[in-house]
Amino acid sequence: MTRLLDSHCRDATAWRALLGAGRRAGDLRLALTERLAAWVADRGLPAAALYAVTDGVAQRVAATGASFPERFGRDEQVPGATIFALPAVRLVVQGALPDAESPETWLLAAGVRIHQLERQLEEQHFQARFRGVELEALYDVGLAIASTLDLESLGEEVLLRAVSLLDARCGALYLLEDGRYRLLRHLGGGEAEQAFDRDDARIQDLLARRPDCRRSPLADVAHLLAVPVEIEGQPRGLLLVADKESRRGVGPFAADDRRTLSLFANQAAIALENAKLHRLALEKERLEREMELAAEIQQRLLPKAMPTVPCFDVAGWNRPARQVGGDYYDLRQLGDHRWTLVVGDVTGKGMPAALLVSTLRTALRLLGDRMAIGPELGEQLSKHIFDSSSSNKFITMILGELDDNTGVVRYLNAGHNPGVLVRAAGDVETLASGGMPLGLLPGARFADASVRLEAGDLLCFYSDGITEAADASGDELGLDRLSDLLVASRARPLPEVMHAIDDAVSVFSQGLPQGDDQTVVLVRRRSA
Repeated sequence: MTRLLDSHCRDATAWRALLGAGRRAGDLRLALTERLAAWVADRGLPAAALYAVTDGVAQRVAATGASFPERFGRDEQVPGATIFALPAVRLVVQGALPDAESPETWLLAAGVRIHQLERQLEEQHFQARFRGVELEALYDVGLAIASTLDLESLGEEVLLRAVSLLDARCGALYLLEDGRYRLLRHLGGGEAEQAFDRDDARIQDLLARRPDCRRSPLADVAHLLAVPVEIEGQPRGLLLVADKESRRGVGPFAADDRRTLSLFANQAAIALENAKLHRLALEKERLEREMELAAEIQQRLLPKAMPTVPCFDVAGWNRPARQVGGDYYDLRQLGDHRWTLVVGDVTGKGMPAALLVSTLRTALRLLGDRMAIGPELGEQLSKHIFDSSSSNKFITMILGELDDNTGVVRYLNAGHNPGVLVRAAGDVETLASGGMPLGLLPGARFADASVRLEAGDLLCFYSDGITEAADASGDELGLDRLSDLLVASRARPLPEVMHAIDDAVSVFSQGLPQGDDQTVVLVRRRSA
């Protein structure tokens, strides 16, 4: 090129100086315009213009002598002018040009290409600086949202940052919960849909390059941009912004805005996941504290030690399947020679069962002090439980009144496992049910019965966690095995009998997890 300039251009040195000065001054376009004017004057032309071509579109770089269009397309003509095609350059002149292929013409074309390359380089530098600023902003935003662990506050912060980052008029943040996208926060604009299904057909439209704003969860928007909120490729939510604002008004989002919003959504996903885990941890901690408190309260409902009953040995034992159980037992004195003995089993386990146990204990103490064991007491207890609990909650109970003078036990069995009475000689009797569980149906009726304990007789009240303890094959311990064990142990001290029952259940279950609460109360009449 240098030899070409030296041999064919009278002012090649001046050209190089001008182009060099243009580059150094950052105004190559002005240098081209001045040189083009001199070039037109040397050839006696009315006017001329230089265009740079990108993607088939010619963009004006320099012009002199007349008004030329800012740009024209591949197949367009410029009225009253001739277009000369050079590599990536178009020379447009008015009038005849005898030397269109002259070195001076090529030098002008080279100046246009240099200008074009410098513009591209400037754009690349700008984009690089912009990406740096963008990444720095995203980093700062990430730090800001990562410091928030409250989910509601975080959702508001995420949405506010997203809308500000992209100059959007409004936005919405949805979290995926139980197969549905549920609105966490909405900012600006009209109404936002509260929830929609994960497999909603609009999801693909929302994430498309040009989503259908008529089917958007955001009302009254013209331009929509949506990206998924994901953790390791798994959806956690959707982040939507709409209607990019500028000095010219509301318009569409730029191509790079999707990338920016996606990068932000990645950071937001981590922060949102941490906030959800933090909330779950707090909820778990709260529930554990409540369960510990409930377990402590329930233990206070059970007797710390069985009282001393004249002429009788008594023992009680309870082991809940969970931290808080639904079994209840008690033995307390009502008056001279009268003692109340009860074992109850509330449907279910955990906190709801424990609350109903408390209700049963309170009702028993209030009603038992005013009326003797019999059908009326059963009816009043059942009505109280029915009125105080949900429809799927009820209580099985076996309640006995022991006379320590006569040895007579008057009992009422409300849908509970039959009590087992082992006579001193080894005969077995059962104290069967005389009515349905408490609180199961309104207007329930009950029947009572009585037995007399003689010296050496052993009475066992228990919950179904004992007889329904199952082995690996699903076979249950059952009433017969329990009765056989009681017969074999009837003469042993009651603590040893309790230990034998515990061992039998554990061995039979073969180390399987305890499936239900287990309670046993034993009463044996001593010899005179």
